[in-house]
Amino acid sequence: MKTSILAMVSVLMFQGAAWAAPLRVVTTTEDLAAIAREVGGPSVQAESLAKGSQDPHFLEARPSLILKAARADLFVQAGMELEAGWVGPLLVSARNPAIQPGMPGYLDASQAITPLEVPSGPIDRSEGDVHPSGNPHYWLDPENGKLVASALADRFERLLPEQAAQIETQREDFVKRLDAAIARWKQSMAPYKGAKVVTYHRSWSYFARAFGLDVAGYMEPKPGIPPSPAHLNQLILLMKQQRIGLIIMEPYFSRSAPELLVRETGAQLLVLPPSVGAEGVRTYLELFETLVDQLTTALGKGA
Repeated sequence: MKTSILAMVSVLMFQGAAWAAPLRVVTTTEDLAAIAREVGGPSVQAESLAKGSQDPHFLEARPSLILKAARADLFVQAGMELEAGWVGPLLVSARNPAIQPGMPGYLDASQAITPLEVPSGPIDRSEGDVHPSGNPHYWLDPENGKLVASALADRFERLLPEQAAQIETQREDFVKRLDAAIARWKQSMAPYKGAKVVTYHRSWSYFARAFGLDVAGYMEPKPGIPPSPAHLNQLILLMKQQRIGLIIMEPYFSRSAPELLVRETGAQLLVLPPSVGAEGVRTYLELFETLVDQLTTALGKGA
C-alpha cells in the first residue's frame, strides 16, 4: 500500500511540474510568435520556423524545423495556403500527434480573420501563385492582429486552464496598447490617404486598406511570376500617367526590376519589413511603428 501511494504521489508531482513548464508554441511566422508572446507571457515559449527576412511561401521542412515541431505542444500556422508547400510534410515528419490538424495542439490563425482577394472563379497554375482562400498576408492589418491575439488566447486558456485569468489579462493589455497605437498610426498616415503606390508582391493589401493607401499596380504580373519586360513597360506608363512616386517591396525580392522603374519614372523605392524579425523589428507593435515611420517619411517627400 505504501509503495502504491508513493508511486501515485510521484506521478502527481511529475504532472504538476510538467504543467508548470511553459507551453511550447511553434509558429510558422515571426508575427504569430510575437503575438503569442504578448498574449501568453511567461506561460508560453514561442518560436517561429520562418525568419522575418525569409519568404514564408518557400521554406523547406529541414530536420532542424521538424525537430522543433516534434517537441511542440501547440503548432500555429498563418494558413490560407501561405505555407502550403512545406507545412504538410513537416507535420507528417514531426510525428507529433498532439499538433496534427483537428487536435487541440494545432491552430490555423487565419480562421480568426475575414480574408481579402478571395478568387471567385476557377484557379489554375496559369494564374500564378493564387491562394484559393484569399490573400494570406493578413497580419499587416493590426485589427487582424487583435483577432489573432484572441484566437491564441482562447487556445492557450484551453491548454492551460490554470493560467486562463492571467492570459486573458495579458490579451486585454495587448489589445489596449494596440488600439492606442492604431489611433496614433492612422493619425500619422491621414495626410496621405489615397496616395497611389506600386508594390512588388500582393503583400500590402491589408496594410493599404487599414491605412488608406491605393495600390495601383504590382511588379509581378501575376502573384509569384517575375516581371517581364512587357509588363514593366506597361507599369512605367501607368506610373507616369498617374504620377505614382513610390514603389514598395520586400527585402527578399530582387531589386533589379524595381530599380529600373526608379530610373525610368523618378519614383522612390522603399524596402519595407513585411514581418517581425525583418530589419531589426522585434515586436508586433514595432513592426507598424517602423512601417508608418518609413512610409510617412517617403510620402512626405512628395512620393
